[in-house]
Amino acid sequence: MIYTGVLTKMQTEFLEPIQYYLVFENDFIHMNQLLNKPITMKLVGHQCLSCGLDRPIYRQGFCKTCFFDKPIAGDWIMRPELSTAHLNKEDRDLEYEKQVQLQPHIVYLANSSNVKVGVTRKSQVPTRWIDQGAHEAIEIVEVPNRYLAGITEVALKDHVADKTNWRKMLKNDIEDVDLIEWRNNLKEFIPEEAKDYFIESNSETHLKFPVDQYPVKPNSLNIKKEINYSGKLVGIKGQYLIFEDNRVFNIRANEGLVVELSL
Repeated sequence: MIYTGVLTKMQTEFLEPIQYYLVFENDFIHMNQLLNKPITMKLVGHQCLSCGLDRPIYRQGFCKTCFFDKPIAGDWIMRPELSTAHLNKEDRDLEYEKQVQLQPHIVYLANSSNVKVGVTRKSQVPTRWIDQGAHEAIEIVEVPNRYLAGITEVALKDHVADKTNWRKMLKNDIEDVDLIEWRNNLKEFIPEEAKDYFIESNSETHLKFPVDQYPVKPNSLNIKKEINYSGKLVGIKGQYLIFEDNRVFNIRANEGLVVELSL
């Protein structure tokens, strides 16, 4: 069977294990059902996730024009501390920015390759942790806007990592830690503006991924260069497809590519 569509990050269900769905315009594929089966992927074009035109993808699934013009790609997306909607100050589109920035946000600790701090909208818990391949996570603060979450993350980055080692995460080279203890130790470093939002009573969330075989030496698949690839799917973790030959394919990093999948 052949499916053709634009790559966007896989949709997920928080079950045990996590359930993954690759969604195209007129079809969806339940990726868990493809474990231990061969997949052939072919690059056939591009489609910007904003304008929909067949243009080279620049970053985050957007063509260069949309990346620098559209509010959905503003700098505050990657750097929440730059949010200004709470000041009624526009970056690119104040109405859109208010809609996204002025809602509850979570600052959290997640353990994927190591313990890291991150920010997400409350509505994206636990999706954000799934996308990062975290096997355990815990909330630290719940604040009413993105700016407060951003300055809290910046303050905590001096005391805990804010990046994931994707190779270590995919090899499942992990250790369980006491995230409650981590959270309590970081409490003193939370900015004054966010201290009242500290969460003391929650427990860790644990996640299990559908992986039958972890790669020994993960090797990133660049479909833009190879154009065609065939391999046996043996696992899914974060937004990565893991193949038997140690190749791994990051769906999120390839958003906006139009591919043909033969199953």
